[in-house]
Amino acid sequence: MSPPAAAAVAAAGGGGGQPQRQQQQGGFGQSITGIIRIAVFWYFASKFFSPKKPVDPSNLISNLFQKGELLDMWLYLSEHQRFNDFGNEASLVWHETNIPYATWGPESTRTLSLDYHPSDTLKNNGSLYAHVFFARSGYPPDPNDPEYQPQAAFGRTHPVVKYLPKSRSDKRKSLLGNSKDGEVFEPEPQVADDTEADSKDEGPVEWISYWKPNITINLVEDFTSCKVQTSFELLDFRFADLNIDPSQGNYYPTISFNEFWLLRDKLIAINETVSVLPLNLEVGPISMMKWQLFMQIDQSFQIHRSYGSMVEGEADELKRVFLEGNPYLLVITMVVSLLHSVFDFLAFKNDIQFWNKNKSMEGLSAKSVVVSFLCQLIVFLYLLDNETSWMILASSGIGCCIEFWKIGKAMHIEV
Repeated sequence: MSPPAAAAVAAAGGGGGQPQRQQQQGGFGQSITGIIRIAVFWYFASKFFSPKKPVDPSNLISNLFQKGELLDMWLYLSEHQRFNDFGNEASLVWHETNIPYATWGPESTRTLSLDYHPSDTLKNNGSLYAHVFFARSGYPPDPNDPEYQPQAAFGRTHPVVKYLPKSRSDKRKSLLGNSKDGEVFEPEPQVADDTEADSKDEGPVEWISYWKPNITINLVEDFTSCKVQTSFELLDFRFADLNIDPSQGNYYPTISFNEFWLLRDKLIAINETVSVLPLNLEVGPISMMKWQLFMQIDQSFQIHRSYGSMVEGEADELKRVFLEGNPYLLVITMVVSLLHSVFDFLAFKNDIQFWNKNKSMEGLSAKSVVVSFLCQLIVFLYLLDNETSWMILASSGIGCCIEFWKIGKAMHIEV
């Protein structure tokens, strides 16, 4: 055989071996992929469908109190954050007995309204705290009492005074109405937000104290048994309000100061002219689901404010709708708002499609397009200056951008 023929035969043999090696490599890779898929499927299947292992009762923590157990309550008002003066009758403003725990009925909810006379320290940006204590009926809350039992009493402290930056006077002028020249438009005073006060560089911010006229004390209905957690896992936000007994490892009933429905405009500014402050007290049960729902909604409002998608005061307006509005009217408003957003999107789409395909200005006016853009820009700036909702701002801003884009289509601007 000649050398060229031998070379051709060798080349043919090498060409046949290379696809074979590729097939072997491809088959090995597919096998590895199949093994990984089976392992992942087995892992999730074992998590969802495998029988749960029985948990040792000694490794579970549970509530120290039983459902329907009678409790006594003491509420003290003090200017000190730490309280141990149980013998001071002047600090005791409310005492209730035989409150059934985690049951709903006439005896489960107690209310009291009183007038509090602030001290001179409180009038000058002082602090005031509400110290609430619960104990099994017949047991005292004072640790120094001979009959005191650590597993029979629990309590929590809550500030009655909230410090907020003083609202600045609004120097804008009313463009509507019959106001005189130079007359300053002053809306109703509102409590300023912390971030809003820091963002505006208008000199030093004056912080004043505001009185909370309503204190709602809720005992959370929680009888779940959970595994013993480490100290680091207990720092999770879900366990922030959990009070653990160090001796037994079980937890006390959770005391929640419900301020979900306490709106900003209900707060009362404290100054030297204030002599009497109203105080409405209420104690009652709350379900675990409702308590978690309130917490999640408050956290959602905080996240939206931090991202800038919700202006300050918008959360209070939403709560006021639920408090004072008609639920049927609220549903209709939500449906109309949704339809308005859909129609806005369809109008923007049709407008862009028309001007994108338009090749002639016959029957159209370029001046009207410019005037429409100026009007849309003025409306957008007005809404932006009045801190309107982000949904309305987004719709107006997109419309303003489309009007500006239409100017280039109508006038054929060249640089």
